[in-house]
Amino acid sequence: MARRDDSKFSTRMEDAAKARTEMLAKAKARAEAAKAGFEDRTKERQAIAAEREKRQKERAAEKAKAAAEAEKNKAALEAARKREEEEARIAAEKQKEADLQAMMAAQVEQKAARDARYAARKERGKKKR
Repeated sequence: MARRDDSKFSTRMEDAAKARTEMLAKAKARAEAAKAGFEDRTKERQAIAAEREKRQKERAAEKAKAAAEAEKNKAALEAARKREEEEARIAAEKQKEADLQAMMAAQVEQKAARDARYAARKERGKKKR
């Protein structure tokens, strides 16, 4: 399809060169503006990084403190558990000894009752003769 405008090739080339020059000037202006704000952004980023580092150190200190306290609590719980186990063992031994004594007393009573029955039987046997 044929172009219907009356502009010459040289005019079109000049217009294109002007557009490229304007785009280059616009890009340079943006680059200059970026350079001007670069120091501010760099300082801001450094401040943010310093704050982040400070928070990380605080978190690490809190974590270490919590770990130390957890270790302390763990040691206390372990000591309490051992103490309870020892008390339970002693109580079990006492209960075992009491059960043994009760069983021995029951056996003595059973033997006495058996002996009494035997003696009564012998006594009845003597009366019959």
